[in-house]
Amino acid sequence: MTKRPIFASLLLLSSALVAPAALAQQEPAAEGAAPAGERPASDEAQGDVSIPGGGGQEIVVTGRFTPNVVRATPEVVSVLSSADIARTGEGDISGSLQRVTGLSVVGGGFVYVRGLGDRYSLALLNGSPLPSPEPLKRVVPLDIFPSNVIDSTLVQKSYSANFPGEFGGGVINLTTKATPREPFMTLSGGIGWDSETTNQLGYTYYGGDTDWTGFDDGTRDVPPLFAAALASGKPILEGADFSRDELKAMAMQLSNAPTTLLQQNDHIPVNWSAGLTGGTTIALPGGELGIIATAGISNKWRTRDTLQQTSVERDLSGDPQSSYDRVVTDNRVVVNGLLGFGLELGDHKLRWTSLYIRDTLKQARLALGTDRNQSDRDIMKQDTAWYERQLINTQFVGEFKFDRLSLDLRGAYANSQREAPYERSFTYVRTNLPPEQDPVGGKFVNDLGGSRGDASIAFSDLNEDLWSGGVDLSYEIAPRVSATVGYAYSDTHRVATRRSFLFRAANLPLAVQQLRPDYLLSDATIQLYDITMIETSAQDGTAAFDARLRTHAGYAQLQAEIVPGVNVNAGVRYEQAKQTVAPVDLFGSGSSAIVATNLDRDYWLPAVTLTWELAPDMQLRASGSKTIARPQFRELVAQVYQDPESNRLYRGNPSLTDSELWNAEARYEWYFGRDQRLSVAGFYKAIDNPIEAYTSISDSSINTSYANAPKATLYGAEVELQKYVPLDNMSDGAFWASRRLVLIGNYTYTQSKIKVGAGDTTVIDGNRQDAANYFFDGAPLTGQSDHLVNVQIGLEDTDRLSQQTLLLTYASPRVTSRGPSGQPDLLEKPGVSLDFIARQGLMLLGKEIELKFEARNLTGRTYKEVQESGSNRIYFNRYKLGRTFSLSASLKF
Repeated sequence: MTKRPIFASLLLLSSALVAPAALAQQEPAAEGAAPAGERPASDEAQGDVSIPGGGGQEIVVTGRFTPNVVRATPEVVSVLSSADIARTGEGDISGSLQRVTGLSVVGGGFVYVRGLGDRYSLALLNGSPLPSPEPLKRVVPLDIFPSNVIDSTLVQKSYSANFPGEFGGGVINLTTKATPREPFMTLSGGIGWDSETTNQLGYTYYGGDTDWTGFDDGTRDVPPLFAAALASGKPILEGADFSRDELKAMAMQLSNAPTTLLQQNDHIPVNWSAGLTGGTTIALPGGELGIIATAGISNKWRTRDTLQQTSVERDLSGDPQSSYDRVVTDNRVVVNGLLGFGLELGDHKLRWTSLYIRDTLKQARLALGTDRNQSDRDIMKQDTAWYERQLINTQFVGEFKFDRLSLDLRGAYANSQREAPYERSFTYVRTNLPPEQDPVGGKFVNDLGGSRGDASIAFSDLNEDLWSGGVDLSYEIAPRVSATVGYAYSDTHRVATRRSFLFRAANLPLAVQQLRPDYLLSDATIQLYDITMIETSAQDGTAAFDARLRTHAGYAQLQAEIVPGVNVNAGVRYEQAKQTVAPVDLFGSGSSAIVATNLDRDYWLPAVTLTWELAPDMQLRASGSKTIARPQFRELVAQVYQDPESNRLYRGNPSLTDSELWNAEARYEWYFGRDQRLSVAGFYKAIDNPIEAYTSISDSSINTSYANAPKATLYGAEVELQKYVPLDNMSDGAFWASRRLVLIGNYTYTQSKIKVGAGDTTVIDGNRQDAANYFFDGAPLTGQSDHLVNVQIGLEDTDRLSQQTLLLTYASPRVTSRGPSGQPDLLEKPGVSLDFIARQGLMLLGKEIELKFEARNLTGRTYKEVQESGSNRIYFNRYKLGRTFSLSASLKF
């Protein structure tokens, strides 16, 4: 028989999007009581029970009921509580999410759900959508969210109508830390070591005095003359608009040595982090006000010694077309802050939360290699770059409960920015000719635009604003019947610009061509040898674009127990969206070769889930739904963009259209003990017009673009087990009396196939073409791994904080892009990763202290992105991932 507390929790989860604090308060119970040393979050229901005591006294026991969210929700969910996040020891939330059944993390922070790429997952913060600071994505990378600002995470894999329609694989709702029940303050800090980076060879450049903070000190500011030229609305070229002397003056004003001089560092520093979190509660007449604040900074280094190759042969035979050994050193600084207020007045709750995250990457690269287009030459490339990503989010949530009626309101504003000033690149060449034929004597030279090298600089800027809001009205029609209607609105506006330039000179003396970059572009050299700048930004409107996505949605949902033990959650969402991406005519030419994208679509999106309680500890679920996936902004812009992570060029396709997905799932769940469960599920998806990446090679440059495949299917199964084994019977000693063995594991098997039939077409830049030229029938979807495995084996104390955990993760090879010109697809091979995390709590001078030791990637795996044809192999990217070790401590006042 279905119990009323379960149904009550269903109503609670339906408002999870607009009640982040309530959700955060529930979630620890979804995985069981928090380990000792960690106070469990407060519950949803509470009450006082009076028990008669001896001598006429009355003992009042206050009890709190916390439902098991994973079991009680009407949809398929996974929950990472604060205790779960802490057990994994991850510094950012994406690392914790890769432990969830069916989830994998690609490219540092993009979450793939059941083999579907990041375009098919939706990230929310306290129920509100997030803007992305990434040029290539509309999805926010989750590795920018430090775990110290996130209290819990809910992953829902079956669709319900109260979520946005872009729900191909699932939704990830991050809940920030809620206001505390009692005052506290925690100070933390840590250091780390990477076997491939720390105290090893790497490259860096000076930049500015404050680079270690992630904030530029003004070194990379755009100088006045150059800024005026950028704002003039004219291409920066010698001629009618700019004189040679003006171009030379601009070149001399640009910051030179601090941003161009690459320096070898044989002792790359250690990683470190620090944080401060505090909160308090103020009693008010009829309620209370909670306040929480957190601030943190982390400074990490990573060096990759990479091999990057290309081939133009269909079977990959012979020597590579290009082959470079490239050393890349990243210094990544993340600064974050959160301020939250929570007001509770009886049954009414008001929440205001503001979050700030700044993620800065200072990158230095040095490459040496060959290119068959330039035979008998060695090529040396040097790059320096500075990427600033910033996210500001402020949101308000109100929950109002009036007996059987509840009203939930939410509103949010978020801004993301990405700035990349002074992206510098220098190419030097060295001939391998006999000495009598080589006037340079076998030395590297750069003649700035002739046949022997070049130098470039670029400035990029991205700004995205996102306004969102919504209202939900729920009414309990009967004890086990509830109806919800709601409205949601979002408006995303992105403007991105990239201006690129080449330095040019004629007849530079050989002695000057051999100068290192900062001398080559010094004021004296510029003046003496007439070094100027020419703009290479696309003048057809693709140097900048303006993109907007505006959605309106209304939805209705019914939750009911139709017969004893059988619950239904059924709803429908009507969503109307207008997505536009238009080139910006920076130079006032009045025309553009690129056609703007204008997608104006509306959808009816039904969803239904049935839950049948077979027994008090077993249930079956079945669900079906229709969802969509939209092209991301950058994928719609025919503008070339170089990704610093993969060193690959990307170009959009304005002709992309929405994908439509039909989803079905069946699941068996067995809750065989407190905090313990077994679940087995099968799932199926049919996708119309899936968006796939494909690769081409032009002049040894790797270019990736996008196209709609005709159709695809995806199906699979997953199993999850969570088991605790008490160890008090191992011996009579006190050590084992309160300890237990933690066994958590999950496995996901997935298969996908692209379907291409005779007569199927795809549209590339307005031209309809044969789909078979871009896609193979039966090929898997990009990003899909056949096998995903996560295992956690741990020992923990139930009375106090003491945990030792081994974490194993495996993902089988997955396609990252379709191969060019009939070549094999590009495959990423993530491999096996083994981590060990130990956490220990202790008391010192009356203060709580937590010590944490992390040892990651103990298998020392190598990252590989390859093409394979028989015994022929081309490494698009290969480098060894370092083993990392860190030690941290936190002190609670």
